[in-house]
Amino acid sequence: MKNYFIHKTSFIEDTVTIGQDSKIWHFCNLLQNTKLGFKCSVGQNCVIGPNVILGNNVKVQNNVSIYEGVECEDDVFLGPSMVFTNVINPRAFISRKNEFKKTLIKKGATIGANATIVCGNTVGEYSLVGSGSVVTKDVKPYALVIGVPAKQVGWVGKSGNKLNFNKNGFAIDLSDNSEYQLKDKDKIFLIER
Repeated sequence: MKNYFIHKTSFIEDTVTIGQDSKIWHFCNLLQNTKLGFKCSVGQNCVIGPNVILGNNVKVQNNVSIYEGVECEDDVFLGPSMVFTNVINPRAFISRKNEFKKTLIKKGATIGANATIVCGNTVGEYSLVGSGSVVTKDVKPYALVIGVPAKQVGWVGKSGNKLNFNKNGFAIDLSDNSEYQLKDKDKIFLIER
């Protein structure tokens, strides 16, 4: 007995693994050897795979294609119509499957609607990529990046709220009272209590 939901209009290949309590909605296509963790949600009109790995509690919104070479860790949010690539210089008349570059979206990261993640980059833990941004280089953990190309404009806490650091390099996320420390102007740490 399956312990997940697949809408009748979706096609799932036999070699796909789907975790408990996951939901795949209308008109999706999950290709060979793709793995979804527990409690994932895949919105309508998505293509995933082949060989893609999604962790637990990953939310894929409508109209997203996740290509081979992409891995999303737990608690990742992929906004509507955001885009992944897997080859730097594609040509219709040249097969470059041996040139796929790995893209890693780390735990808790959010990719906004219509953003593009150019292959070969890592999006750090709990970072936030603004809607419509184009990521062309690695994104630091907890970074807030926007624009084309995406540039860092601040820091966010685990909740996704922007952090404002005091002169001593400390900030509190008022949504959950978590405390963060900024070191060397480019590294942020969650202070465990």
